[in-house]
Amino acid sequence: MLSELYRNIVIASDGSENSRRAISCGIEIAKLSGATIHALYVVDTPSVISEDWTAGKEAIREMMMNSGKKVMSKIKKIIEESGVEVKEVLLEGYPANEIINFAENNNMDLIVMGTLGKTGFERLLMGSVAEKVVRHSNVPVVVVRDGN
Repeated sequence: MLSELYRNIVIASDGSENSRRAISCGIEIAKLSGATIHALYVVDTPSVISEDWTAGKEAIREMMMNSGKKVMSKIKKIIEESGVEVKEVLLEGYPANEIINFAENNNMDLIVMGTLGKTGFERLLMGSVAEKVVRHSNVPVVVVRDGN
């Protein structure tokens, strides 16, 4: 019997090896609940391209978007092969903000994402998209930690 708890699940991925564990977890939850997966990738252009930067800005943005499309294609294939319905979502902006906004504005029931499991000074320097999403999202979040 399928659960009605989750009908729409967003799996946020950065294309890393660690995010594959989150994808697998999201697929299993979707299979149990009969949910549709919205595979989300955010192209983090604001961190690379400043407002004042003009030379080559559009070419770099285009390269980043093409890279995001390639990652989305791989993720979509993995999810489709599992037999779960999947919709691709490619956004541009600050990852944590875009993940939260997408989930809250599109009636998502659950966010699934990975984390690198960094601690202390390393986390302080890099920040954590997963931590920001957990802290600020009104949608429940499942964080899948790195296996190490």
